[in-house]
Amino acid sequence: MQKELERQDVAIAGGGLAGLTLALALRHGLGADARILVADPTLGRTAGADDMRAHDLRASAIAAGARRLLEALGVWERIAGEAQPMRAMEITDSKVGDAARPVFLAFDGDVAPGEAFAHMVPNALLQDALTDAARAKGITLHPAGIADFTSKDAGIALTTVDGVKLAASLLCACDGARSRLRERAGIGTVGWTYRQSAIVCTVGHERDHEGKAVEHFLPAGPFALLPLTGRRTSIVWTETTETAGQMLALPPAFFHDELERRFGLQLGTITVLDKPRAFPLGFQMARRFIADRLALVGDAAHAIHPIAGQGLNMGLRDVAALAEAVTDAARLGLDIGGPDVLERYQRWRRFDTLAMGVATDGLNRLFSNRSDVLRLARDVGLGLVERLPRLKDAFIRDAAGLTGAVPKLMRGEAL
Repeated sequence: MQKELERQDVAIAGGGLAGLTLALALRHGLGADARILVADPTLGRTAGADDMRAHDLRASAIAAGARRLLEALGVWERIAGEAQPMRAMEITDSKVGDAARPVFLAFDGDVAPGEAFAHMVPNALLQDALTDAARAKGITLHPAGIADFTSKDAGIALTTVDGVKLAASLLCACDGARSRLRERAGIGTVGWTYRQSAIVCTVGHERDHEGKAVEHFLPAGPFALLPLTGRRTSIVWTETTETAGQMLALPPAFFHDELERRFGLQLGTITVLDKPRAFPLGFQMARRFIADRLALVGDAAHAIHPIAGQGLNMGLRDVAALAEAVTDAARLGLDIGGPDVLERYQRWRRFDTLAMGVATDGLNRLFSNRSDVLRLARDVGLGLVERLPRLKDAFIRDAAGLTGAVPKLMRGEAL
């Protein structure tokens, strides 16, 4: 016998970082009486020995705008103690065997006095904080994904994988780069693979990093050192997909040696603290961000190269823009899943997302090569930026998510 749930104002497919943040942002804007449901099979799991997330030491860079969003939603206070501010950033351009790695560009880490342009936050910690906050705010967490949907004039009819039927005014697809809902809606994508993979792991070291992030541009791709609390650093190491597979197949001692060649000895002896994993890299953009009563959010709408650490931040900017569009419509008595509301969201986000995608794609192609001519040109360019403080400040504010049409929540304002 199929179970039916009461009608929801908003149903969200995907209980990851973007999906749960969207649920909380909508609760913040629409109020306590709004019916909001998040559907995801992982919401029924508990942390345990066999739970992959319990051992996931990966971390994400939360830009200043995204931090303001989380602060406005009451989530930041739950994770602030484990969030490492980035106090500075250095960019180098060299080869693996070079004896010295000259710094071509260095950034001060503040966008405002005492406000770092980004913080590194453990993914599992943020996921747990968002889940707890959603439960505390009365958001329905359904432990099954959405299998099918049919849009109608008055709403959208949904069926979950476990056979539950419900209706909603708006469906939000936060179900990742391989979004089933995007495919079900007939929304195509444009994209390509970079034939690169990012090796991700956490490293412990003898000396304090003092909150400094470093990005070494090497011929195969960027090697990023991102500071975590304590004497720990998150590594995002880009190689060709073939080389990344070979690196992960090495015995631990040999992998350590290859990692140390790139990491360097500036922080003393290093130790790999978790199991390194590789993630294939590519570019993907949905041709549309909306359909009838459907909005794509986060990776379901766009997936970009991690060279600038903007993937999650772009998704959270989607969240803030959609929540503001929906809240404004509700206060005017309009249909929150209507075409005008969704079109406003799409106009707000599509150009910004495309611009960031093009920028990260260009940076990756410019730096991930072995051309000495291009290396000279980019090093001259980095040196010029280093000598232009106003341009550097503009880059920092852009990376912090504080330029352009910034949604209210990312300015730290209430909806």
